[in-house]
Amino acid sequence: MVFIKNRKAKHDYFVIEEFEAGLVLLGSEVKSIREGRVDLKGSWGYIRDGEVFINCSISKWGSSPFNHEETRPRKLLLHKREIEKISKEMQLKQGLTLVPLSFYLKNGKIKCNLGLCSGKHKYDKRNDLKERSIKRDLERGRW
Repeated sequence: MVFIKNRKAKHDYFVIEEFEAGLVLLGSEVKSIREGRVDLKGSWGYIRDGEVFINCSISKWGSSPFNHEETRPRKLLLHKREIEKISKEMQLKQGLTLVPLSFYLKNGKIKCNLGLCSGKHKYDKRNDLKERSIKRDLERGRW
């Protein structure tokens, strides 16, 4: 079950590789994510001291006095070899970014689909829009 999807990511980036990561969350954050109150636009991930973090905005849940900070960095749970692989790729190739693609539920746990991405240029985006438009027209039988 997908709670939130970063639709803008596939438009702005070429996704080179995807990783599944667990999240270290507070209770109110879990409740907000289950309600779909997450903003993944403009969010990215980074590696610090051998750990991966993302910054995304998770809205506060209700009017609880035990709410969380909306834009705090959230730690991702990845295997050590995955973190090493990501950091090596980012060091070898300049311009790579970690982008959260979606949040979803798996076996009762909230997971993050994390993509290692490179940015698209304007002409790449135009080509994608053109291909999508042609495909849509073919499916509708306009050709």
